[in-house]
Amino acid sequence: MFDFFSIIQQNWMLFLVGQYPNGPLGGIACTLVLSLLAMLFALPVGLVLGMARVSPFRWLRYFAASWVYILRGIPLVMVVFWTYFCVPLLLGRNVDGFTTMLCTLVVYESAYIAEIVRAGIQALPSGQYEAARAMGMSYLKAFRLIILPQALFNMLPSMISQLVSIIKDSTLGYVINVQELTFAANQVNNQLLTKPFAVFAIVALSYYIICFSLTALASHMEQRIARKRLSSPSSGTAKAALLTPKS
Repeated sequence: MFDFFSIIQQNWMLFLVGQYPNGPLGGIACTLVLSLLAMLFALPVGLVLGMARVSPFRWLRYFAASWVYILRGIPLVMVVFWTYFCVPLLLGRNVDGFTTMLCTLVVYESAYIAEIVRAGIQALPSGQYEAARAMGMSYLKAFRLIILPQALFNMLPSMISQLVSIIKDSTLGYVINVQELTFAANQVNNQLLTKPFAVFAIVALSYYIICFSLTALASHMEQRIARKRLSSPSSGTAKAALLTPKS
């Protein structure tokens, strides 16, 4: 127990920011920056793919479905290695590990976000899209003004849960020398040599605190969305209709 606290006291800066400012940003800060950037860039890709999954154009549906099924059927570590070797070939220059892992997470997580978007769109009543089309709106305009705002609001808890998955997936950056939290822990372990259990217990606790906090936030938002649905006029009307006895 005393080893646990002494390791934190002596190495908390390395766990928090890595070798920064004397080196690249690392530790928990690198993990969070990498995960947030991956979510930020994967979200528009996932939105486009999710819309393509439910589009009336067959070739778009097939392309999006192929993207989703292929990536979801491949282990992430394989995508990491492919990106590590393919991106420098495509760009014609060497790419650092952080950029490589960011590209990997954007491509890989876009498939999962696409399924969240598809489910969020299909969960809405189909009459809303039909009414928008009846008013003369184009396919894209109906989605932009009517469907997506509601679907995105309903998808917020799932998006936060996906961010939790991205944070945990970012640990694979260790294999290509991304200086995230697991990499920083290995540096500390190499210095101490005799206390691996305590070092990696600190890492596990750090991930647990971050992921549990985000999971609690997702649960809170899900409850708020459920309360808003129950208090909306349409829900109240539907509920009253169900409670009214038939004559």
